[in-house]
Amino acid sequence: MCFSLVNAQEVTPSKTVIPNAQDTSKTLSDSTKVVQQDSIRDSVIVKDKDGLQAMVSIVAVDSQYTQVDKNITHLYKGAKVKYQDFELSADYIRLNRNTNELFASGVIDHNGKYVGRPVVLFPNETPKSVDSLTYNYKTMEGNTFGIMTEVDGGYIQAKIVRKNMYDEMSIYQGLYSTCDLPYPHTHFGLQISKGIVTKNQIIAGPTYLVVENIPVKFVAIPFGFFPKPNKRSSGFLFPSFGEDATRGFAIRDAGWYLAFNDYWDSEIRGTLYSKGSWEASVNTQYKVNYKYNGGFNLRYASTKTGVEGTDDYGSNKDFNVTWNHTQRQEANPGTSFSASVNFGTSSYFRRTGVNTTNSYQDLTRNNMSSSISYGKVFADGKVNFTSSLSHRQDMATGQVSLELPSFSLNVASFNPFDSKQRVGEQKWYQRINVGYSLQGRNSITAGDSILFTKEGLKKFTNGFQHSIPISLSLNAFKHFQFNTSVNYTERWYLQSIRKFNLNEPGGYKEMVDTVQGFNRAYDYSFSTGLSTKVYGMYPKIGKIEAIRHVVTPSINLNYRPDFSDPSFGFYRDYTNLSTGRTDRYSIFQNGIFGGPGSGRSMGIGFSVDNNLEAKILSKTDTANNGIKKIPILQGLTFSGNYNFVADSLKLSPIGFSGRTALFKEKVNINFNGSLDPYSMDRFGQKIDRYALKDGKLARLTNFGFSFDYSFNPNASKSRNQNIDSLRNTAPNMTPEQAEALSRISSNPNAFVDFNIPWNLAGSFSFQYSKPGLESNITATVNVHGDFNVTPKWKVQFNSGYDLKAKQLSMTQFQIYRDLHCWDMSVGWVPFGQYKSYNITIRAKASVLQDLKLSKRNSSFSRY
Repeated sequence: MCFSLVNAQEVTPSKTVIPNAQDTSKTLSDSTKVVQQDSIRDSVIVKDKDGLQAMVSIVAVDSQYTQVDKNITHLYKGAKVKYQDFELSADYIRLNRNTNELFASGVIDHNGKYVGRPVVLFPNETPKSVDSLTYNYKTMEGNTFGIMTEVDGGYIQAKIVRKNMYDEMSIYQGLYSTCDLPYPHTHFGLQISKGIVTKNQIIAGPTYLVVENIPVKFVAIPFGFFPKPNKRSSGFLFPSFGEDATRGFAIRDAGWYLAFNDYWDSEIRGTLYSKGSWEASVNTQYKVNYKYNGGFNLRYASTKTGVEGTDDYGSNKDFNVTWNHTQRQEANPGTSFSASVNFGTSSYFRRTGVNTTNSYQDLTRNNMSSSISYGKVFADGKVNFTSSLSHRQDMATGQVSLELPSFSLNVASFNPFDSKQRVGEQKWYQRINVGYSLQGRNSITAGDSILFTKEGLKKFTNGFQHSIPISLSLNAFKHFQFNTSVNYTERWYLQSIRKFNLNEPGGYKEMVDTVQGFNRAYDYSFSTGLSTKVYGMYPKIGKIEAIRHVVTPSINLNYRPDFSDPSFGFYRDYTNLSTGRTDRYSIFQNGIFGGPGSGRSMGIGFSVDNNLEAKILSKTDTANNGIKKIPILQGLTFSGNYNFVADSLKLSPIGFSGRTALFKEKVNINFNGSLDPYSMDRFGQKIDRYALKDGKLARLTNFGFSFDYSFNPNASKSRNQNIDSLRNTAPNMTPEQAEALSRISSNPNAFVDFNIPWNLAGSFSFQYSKPGLESNITATVNVHGDFNVTPKWKVQFNSGYDLKAKQLSMTQFQIYRDLHCWDMSVGWVPFGQYKSYNITIRAKASVLQDLKLSKRNSSFSRY
């Protein structure tokens, strides 16, 4: 049997650095039994402290040798020892059976690196990596050297840790840090000279602050006693301090944390300003694993305005309420419930500056919206019921729209004349397809000041709508698709209107009266048509092997009766005071689902869709015999309608749209527009005369064009991958992750990736419209990107230019510095209404997200 020498080392209790390797062959004697094989497994029976026998299992991947006279076993490479609940693995382990002691360490490899550090697992604890250790598996006591362990995002390191049989640990020269490196290079930590850690408390000797490896000993405590509960506990939330230009000096976000149980907790915070303004908030989070999670935040602010002692001095009261709730799908299959609520006074964000963050997204917010929805699928998935409560608030006008509630019931389409026992193909009548849907709404739109007053409650409108679509699709004449459909819609209302002229002393006044009572309105339409596909091939031109043109024309006949006919009873006549003529109006014109349309329609609808692509020879793409497809035009569509029974202007405007991609589909181009076939008079009014008679094909009334391009496609690919990664963690997503996902999805510059050295992207949009004599043109250019100054420094920028207004849009710069376990960012808006700068330094550890240092200065006025 061969024998190989393996270097090992031993550490004295007073040092954490492993000394030079010793040659273990010098300790061998004639009485030594040497064993080497690929994998060694052994076991030893020992007695524990109570005199009971227990087994010590031994495993070594490389080799083992035993000094028989001393009863000492040496294990090398992938060595493992297990005794009851204690486990140890290392590249070198020495087992002394006489003293029941273990010594474990790493080894120095051929590159001079210390590898194979011991990993130890104590009962009910996470695995810990150490430099070396000694352990008595009988008394369950030992010394650990150079230990590091992670605790809720923070890291504890110590030169020596001694553990006894009562699970108590003594620490010598310990360090609590935010950095996960063995020797922190950038950190904010606490140096503990000596300490004792028990199950529920930590007793520390002299402790001082360390920043960037610089001891700050004047910020020290001679003695500390810290509770170490095994569950969350309530406690004081330390405030931050600052100054606001209009409200004065501030003590921000002081409060109390309330840990009710393992399922929900709450934060109560308050902010006080020296000039009398104050803010308060209650933020509650809840979570039940595998069922649901969410939280709500109530914020209130009292803001002083004006100069004290003057007439314009006063106080403004504002509030904001948010609530989000998500139910896990597996909690109740077939049923869903979710909530996303955000409502309050429209001036809250502007007056408070969003708690001095000056968030551009919130400061420029135009509206707030909320939705609480419930859904259920039943009847084997054939019936789907959904309901919701929703709210939308225009912050500029103060208008509020509420849906209290709205619901829909949809039945999956079915073939009523088909049979489950049918054999063979369907007959034509068995292809008839029928669907059904029911909608109900109760809504109001009013100013926020009168919303819940008696006058506002009278403005609620409600109704029900039934829809029954019937369709039939068949193949006709081999190459055509025949489609026919009948659509029936019926609406139920509890209110209708009547218009009349009231005779007053000053003359007649036009009035609108709301009449309570059940009313039924219905309409129906019929449509039938044909569609097909026409393929065309163009001959070879140079490297272009072929050009394929696919044309999809369709034509349909449609009919709808005139529901304003008095026989239906849906319309009434009244005298228009301004013109003196008799006008017809719908008694359901204010109905929530509208009313049947007026005017008979019988016409031809038509559309033509074009798709053009080329096949070229490619030297790089060997798939498909070296032929590569390149899109030229995708979805170039023209559509319109001709109404036979209209008294004038029978042909509708011709709409067109299309898209294409250039430069290996890196540039996406979209365009759309409308062509009016009729001429205008000198007043800009459309007349019943084709433009073709005046020498023009048609009038271009509007046209839109846009494209975007990224010079580094890897940047957008990396951003999309990170968005997908965040979404995959949605069930366990923290509020910080949810906010980050929202920012990244809406703002390309919100994601910082140091692995992408540079990115430059731009977009251009153009809009032209000329419905009458005057035209309007808007054109904007936007550019955003980033670049790495060094591997740890990144600069981002975002700007744009309005070509019509001839001015820059909001320009913003962001500078990021990766500090390993910390982040630093500098934001700068050099000019404009939101001219400002801010500096933020924040720890990456999730448990320390509130530990941040921020400096802001803004010239933006909140009033």
